[in-house]
Amino acid sequence: MGIKDDAVEVRAQGWRTLAALHGLIEGELERSLQAESQLSVVEYTVLDALNRQDGWHMRMQQLARATALSPSATTRLVNRLEDRGLLTRILCDDDRRGIYTELTPSGSSLLAEARPVHDATLERALEQAQALPELATLVGALPTLHVPA
Repeated sequence: MGIKDDAVEVRAQGWRTLAALHGLIEGELERSLQAESQLSVVEYTVLDALNRQDGWHMRMQQLARATALSPSATTRLVNRLEDRGLLTRILCDDDRRGIYTELTPSGSSLLAEARPVHDATLERALEQAQALPELATLVGALPTLHVPA
């Protein structure tokens, strides 16, 4: 195996470690959020992303990026959340093709109820992952990551 092959394997191992950590965290969050708030992780992510807009709204394309979903999957998700009364859609005044989405008061209330469940579950999942030698280094690196807002 050459140096180039070694570099590829290091990156592949890093990706597998990241995927394992993500899977552990997402599984724990999914169980807790469903049990306590009847929300999936991606539904929570949508409500949280909209809440971070400080009372403003987001275009559907922005929501798709925030949730890592395709445009059609995002539309289906928004339809479900709108049917539950958790968000609403607004047509853009400037561009009739543009559709914005924003939280309803019910969506804000459910998010406020779900946030402590999410945060406590995330903390527990990270503690579990920290105890696993194959994930401990990655968990330890998380506090040093700074993502621009």
